[in-house]
Amino acid sequence: MKLAVSGKGGVGKTTVAALLASELAARGFRVTAIDADPNPTLAALLGFPAPPPASLLDLRDEIEERVGSPGGLIRLNPRVDDLVERVAVTHGGIQLIVAGAISRGGAGCACPQNVLLRRLLDYVVLERDEVVVVDLEAGLEHLGRRSAQAADALLVVVDASRASLETAARISRLAAEIGVPRTLAVANKVRGPEEESWIASGLHDGELVAAIPYSDALARAERTGERAAGADAAVQGAAARLVDALQTRCERRVRV
Repeated sequence: MKLAVSGKGGVGKTTVAALLASELAARGFRVTAIDADPNPTLAALLGFPAPPPASLLDLRDEIEERVGSPGGLIRLNPRVDDLVERVAVTHGGIQLIVAGAISRGGAGCACPQNVLLRRLLDYVVLERDEVVVVDLEAGLEHLGRRSAQAADALLVVVDASRASLETAARISRLAAEIGVPRTLAVANKVRGPEEESWIASGLHDGELVAAIPYSDALARAERTGERAAGADAAVQGAAARLVDALQTRCERRVRV
């Protein structure tokens, strides 16, 4: 099962990715989580001990050697399999790869960091036999066409705000353009059935596959950088139902 998670900033996208990865690991799946958000915070929500893991994009000299430098010749298919083993760290049954913050200043969309990250996602999604959860930023810039088409689903996290629904519609359109086979919405921080119904009625593109309730305990965990899974029983139950729904909809089988 290969899953990407996106959504407007502030909706709890990374928290949903952490809950999803933790629930899958608890069920015995081999899980690789990739933090591809420019503000990487997935490690703390997965319960990884401080300090945060080194990021792939900290290997600046190696990136230049393998990909090239801005303004020069860029190699679009660099080797990355050995880099995965060097930067990945494991805790609680989850292997984590932190991409790191990408500097876009003047480099354009083909900057070496973007090329390496896109190649990494292609490699992990297409060539490794395990569950993959990718925490993306609000756009889909790092998801290349090959990995997009190989993903089982793109999960778009929304909350009870019109801005998040508008962002979800934009992300769904982008996903369709690059060939993502299935886009599903996950409502987060939901305060009751009426709010869930309002969110569902505002989704014009994508099915609402799960609703995660608002939780003071989970909000505290997010503020203090503590593990999201286990912070609240109701939230954990919603995460379990989300995984159940994804297993029903995603046909790919992975080894346990």
